[in-house]
Order: sequence, then C-alpha cells, then structure tokens
Amino acid sequence: MIEKLYTTFLNSTGVCTDTRKLQSGNLFFALKGPSFDGNKFVSTALENGAIACVADSDEFSDNSHVFRVKDALQTLQELATFHRMHHKIPVLALTGSNGKTTTKELISAVLNKKYNTLFTQGNLNNHIGVPLTLLRLNHTHEFAVIEMGANHQNEIAALCQIAMPDMGMITNIGKAHLEGFGGIEGVIKGKTEMYDYLKSNNGIIFCRYENDILKGKCDGYKNLIYYGTAAAKHVYGEMINSQPFLRIKWYKDGQFQNEIQTHLTGEYNLENLMAAICIGSHFGVEPALIKDAIENYSPDNQRSQIINKGSNTIILDAYNANPTSMEAALNNFEENYEGKKALILGEMLELGEDSAKEHQRIIDIISHIDKDLLILVGKNFLNTTLQETALRFVTSDDAKDYLSKHPLKNTSILVKGSRGSKMEKVLESL
Repeated sequence: MIEKLYTTFLNSTGVCTDTRKLQSGNLFFALKGPSFDGNKFVSTALENGAIACVADSDEFSDNSHVFRVKDALQTLQELATFHRMHHKIPVLALTGSNGKTTTKELISAVLNKKYNTLFTQGNLNNHIGVPLTLLRLNHTHEFAVIEMGANHQNEIAALCQIAMPDMGMITNIGKAHLEGFGGIEGVIKGKTEMYDYLKSNNGIIFCRYENDILKGKCDGYKNLIYYGTAAAKHVYGEMINSQPFLRIKWYKDGQFQNEIQTHLTGEYNLENLMAAICIGSHFGVEPALIKDAIENYSPDNQRSQIINKGSNTIILDAYNANPTSMEAALNNFEENYEGKKALILGEMLELGEDSAKEHQRIIDIISHIDKDLLILVGKNFLNTTLQETALRFVTSDDAKDYLSKHPLKNTSILVKGSRGSKMEKVLESL
C-alpha cells in the first residue's frame, strides 16, 4: 500500500494535516489529538481540493479517494521514511536541551552558502513535525538539517528511525523536561539515543569538546568530530567581546581563519556558533562564506533577541526556559548590561517534583544580581523566598497591566520564561 500512497504523494502538491491550511492538490492526513479527530474533516478536505486523504476510520472504507489505514500518524511517518530513502543526500539531525533551534538555523544558513538545504521550519521537531519536514524534500535539495525535540525517553530513538540521519549532534544536556524524562539522568539517556543510532549506523557525530557528559558518551567512537572553545582537534573559537553582540574568531586545525561579528547576544551562543562553523567547514564551505552567512543571520523568534524600544533595551528570550537556560540568561545579563536594569521572568514548566527546588535556586541567583525592578510571573514563583522586594503576578497579562501603568524608561530589561508563560505579552507595555 505504501508504494501506491507514495505515487499519490508524488502527484500531490504536498502534505497537509489541517484543512484550514489545505491547498488544492494536497494529500490530507486525518490525524488525531487529545481534542480533535482529523477523520471528521476528510469530506471537507476532499471538497476543498485534496487529491486524496489518509484516514483511520471505517467510515471511508468504500471511498476511492481515501486511503483507509490502521493508524494515520504511523502511515505519515512510514511515508516520510520511504520518501527519505529515495533522496540520497546528507541528513544531519540535532537535538539538545538548549540552543537547538538557534543552532539549526545557524547551521542551515552556513550550509545554504554551498548547498540547497532543507531545514526544519519553526518548531516542527516532534513525531509529526519531523515527518512533515522530510516530506518537503525534493530533487533540488542537496542537504537536510532535521531538528528533533523530545520530552520523554525513546522519542529521539523513534525520530532517528524515521529520519535515518547520516550524522548528528547534541547541543547540550540541561535541566529541561525533567518531569517527562524522569530527572537529569533520564535527560541524558533520552538525548543520547541519537548517539546510539549513529553509532549503530556508522554515522558522524559532531561533539562539543568541553562537554564532559557528551564527550564521555562518544568515548572510543571513531567517526567523531570535535568542535569547541578550547584547542579542540578540528574547529574551535574564542570570544573577542559580547557587548552588545558576540564577536568571535575561529581556528581550524590550529590555523586562524577569520573574525565574525554576529547579531547574537549571550556568551552561551558561542558553542552554537562553533557547531555551525564546524559543520560548514567539514562540508567545504569556505571561511569567507561562513563569515557572511553568520554575520547576516539575525534571530527573530524570541530567542536572544535585542529590541530597542523607545529609551529601553529589551533582551527578549521568551520562547522557552528551563533552569539551565535561565541561569545562562541571567549571568549574561548581569555581566553585559549596566545602568538601570529590570528582570521580568516567567515560571519554568515541566520540571515535575524538581519544580519548587529549581525555582528557588533561580531566585537565589537573582538575589545576587544588581537590578532596579524584579517582576516574577507564574504560580511556581509565588512560594519562593526572596530577601528583597519583588512584584509577583500569576499571569503575563497581569504583569503587562502593571507595566502599562508604571512604564519603564532608560532601562535594560531581560524578559524570559517558558512558552506557557507567554512573556512576550509584556512587550506591549515596554
């Protein structure tokens, strides 16, 4: 059946899972979720011009335009793998607790200087997003960069089976999704499932030299390429300055290559930059083109963005947050910004039984940072103990209302929190 479905896919204008976004000629997959059932929209999809539909309801057993399958999601994944096998191009997979999206975008920008590169759009990095990304592959693509996200063990392993990467990297291991992974050891086990897949298939592993956890998991593996900030074996870099944006210089095999002025804030982005430089260099992208790609990259996705609004400088890092990334953002803010300063922080989610402890630890870090205003948003911050004045709000809407009545001026402002906190809302009042 997969061969027949694949023929239909090749004759389609692409895959769609939402009839509101369906275009004429799309192949519609009727996926199910906690609050929706795509099977209810099959008729709508056909009426709106779908070439065919894939459904797992008996209601469509006699419809010649519907592929009746046992599980529509599993079929989507199988079709994606089948399609990937027909494209003999390098596929790089990457995951990590922090920085994977920024790293993915940097790698793709660099590789695009030499190869037509397909890469994950937005946050389509899960069991649905990875197949949808693979199904965008066409004959013009020469490289693919696939981001993989997970919040439970065995998810990265499953995504690797779908995408069949030839190479991969883990940006880092941090305190993210502790509830789902079952603690930090679970995070390590879950993320390094990528290494397990690559080792069993003789794939290339790109590994940060200074990360002892990841380095230990690669120990003894021969198809390994290091990058980092020390004199690693292949590519390494150094920070020249970080205010307001990172400026770095990098070396390959001990030889200086060039300096790069980025539009990224935060010293923690140095490792992400070096990953992109290492991979680009390994695949023959010339140093001048690497420099051009990175110097022309500007984040616009609420990740380490610097926004000048009126007399204020806003560091917006509100796409997500966990204890590791929150600490890094706070340290960067403390070290690189002077004058009047404000912290507007949202709670960190999916921490499970570690939530109270990790929120208090962040509060303890905050207590040592000079600031003129501290705003904490979310129920997880309400019960923390702070030996100084803080404004606490349950929602970002509440914080926004306060700031609209008490506007800030001539202030450097860090705005950070988990996606569920919706901290970007406070921008309307800054």
